[in-house]
Parts: sequence; structure tokens; C-alpha cells
Amino acid sequence: MALRNKKFVLVLISLMVMSLWLAACGGSDNNKNAGNAATNAPATEAPGATDATEAGEERTLVDGLGNEVKIPANPQRIIASYLEDHLVALGVKPVAQWQVPNGVQDYLQGDLAGVPTLAHDLPFEAVTALEPDLIIVGMASTVEGKYDQYNKIAPTFVLGDEINNNWREALLKVGEVLGKDAEAKKALETYDAKAKEAKEKIAAAAPGESAAAIWLVGKNFYMVSEDLSTGSLLYGELGIPVPEVVKEISATEGGNWKAISLEKLAELDADHLFLINSDKDSGSEALNAPIWKEIPAVKSGNVYEYPSTSSWLYGGTVAFSQVIDDVLESIVK
Repeated sequence: MALRNKKFVLVLISLMVMSLWLAACGGSDNNKNAGNAATNAPATEAPGATDATEAGEERTLVDGLGNEVKIPANPQRIIASYLEDHLVALGVKPVAQWQVPNGVQDYLQGDLAGVPTLAHDLPFEAVTALEPDLIIVGMASTVEGKYDQYNKIAPTFVLGDEINNNWREALLKVGEVLGKDAEAKKALETYDAKAKEAKEKIAAAAPGESAAAIWLVGKNFYMVSEDLSTGSLLYGELGIPVPEVVKEISATEGGNWKAISLEKLAELDADHLFLINSDKDSGSEALNAPIWKEIPAVKSGNVYEYPSTSSWLYGGTVAFSQVIDDVLESIVK
């Protein structure tokens, strides 16, 4: 997705802070609580609900807001805005996909090409016209004060912020709602095996070498937090050492990607630098500054640049699998 104007950037950052990522990238921590058994518990079935849990039978589940939701048998027209990474992982194609003014989630278009778009704020008229038979919402704020209206269009299941803010739990919950528990668990197993193998390759090829991920957008730099969004992947799952500057920035207020000055970047003691460049089309002026060229990783030629259309700003098995590929291609020679 192209991230070229400030209005679009602000929208995306806000969404990533609440959901991911940002996550991605990275909202809040998309990964560090992945093993929390309590939050991985199945959605509560309403009193008197059928014991059926397989797709093909209507079920009544209680969502993250305490709503009793009748999940239709074999829903075919699903809207799950900004949860499409999980749908793709489950082999499900939605009736429409998330969109902000300047684009969609480009990294998913191999699976979602041709799927109609739906504005990120879910306009009632547009949702109604799509005739969904199930709506799945991640963040509670998306439907705040409007839940009943959406629920009149189609059964609406809200994951709730606690689940939505952890991509692993969100995938499992979406899988449960769709009757695809086995597929969700398999997707995680496949991903975890890939991450484990990548960690071993990185440790062998670049033992003790640190890395950082930064995002250039609107002539400003942002650094991914140590344990949020893509940071949770780099440092938590892949075991890459954390530079001191990343630790400092991670302790400051903000979302997944936190503002950092060029002067502070000059102190970055990373051996490798992953650069997500949203300013490519406008000239990337900040990269011409003398202080940028003095950053150790830049001087040593260990900067790996990716477009804003890549998966680095998102979270999920699909997004992170692609990031793992990028890291291996860059560091493991």
C-alpha cells in the first residue's frame, strides 16, 4: 500500500496503535502474550447454546463485548475489516477488504486481488450494499455506539481489544468463529516452525549481530518498539540482539512505531538496519542528510530497504512470514 500523504499516514498510524500492527508492525503488543492460555480460551457459548463447534451448524457465541452472537452455518459473505491476514491464513476470501484513502494491504493482494474494497470506518450504506452474512470486528472502538446498527445488517462478532491486540489470539479467535479451529492451529504451527528455523539460520550466519527497523514517512523517522509489532518478531522470535537505542525508544510513550529524531538515529549501534521507505517517490530527502550517512550500519552498507507496500507495517502469520523471508535474504548470505 502506498503511504504517501500525511492524512493517510495519520490514519494508518492510529489504526496500527490500536490493532497491531503498528502493532504493525505492530497496536499494542501483537506477540508477547502469545502463550497466554487464558486469553486463548474459546469464545464463551451462550446459555442454552448448542454444543456444535464445527462449521455447518449455527452456533451462539459470546463476543468480546459480551454480546450473544448467532454465528450462521457456513457463512459465505464475510466482512472482517483489517483482519484479512487471518482470513488469508485460514483460506477464507472476504466479500470486501479493508481500505484507507490511498490503498489496501498490498502484501495480501496475491490472495485478495479483485476483492472489492471497504472503507476502514465501515460506512453503513457500503456494508449494507455488500449483503454480508457475518461481520467480524477487531477493535471495540470501531463499533462503539453503533453495534446494534451493524448487527441489524448481519450478525456482528467483536473480538475485543485484548484479543485483537495479540495477533496470535486474534487468529485463533477468528478461526473459532468461522469453525476453522484446526486450520488456525495449523497456520500457527507452520509459522512457528518457520520462525524457529529462521532463528537458527540467523544465529549461525550473524552471531551476536544486532538490528533495528525504522520507517521513513513524511520526512520523519519512526522506530519499531522492542516488543511490539515487527519488533516482537525481530527480537522475540528471531532472537536478534536489541540495540541500546531501540531499548531507549521503546521505553518512551507511543505506539508500535515511535518517533525518533535523525540525531538520535546517529547513535544507533545496530549492525543491520531495515528501512521501510514511504518517501521513495518524493525523493527520500532525509536519507541525503550527512548525519544519516554517518550511522554505522549505513556506512557499512548494511541497510536493507523495503517499500511501504511490504508487510513490515503489519502483523499476522502472512505478514510476519514475509518479513522473515526479508530478514533471511538480507542477513543470511
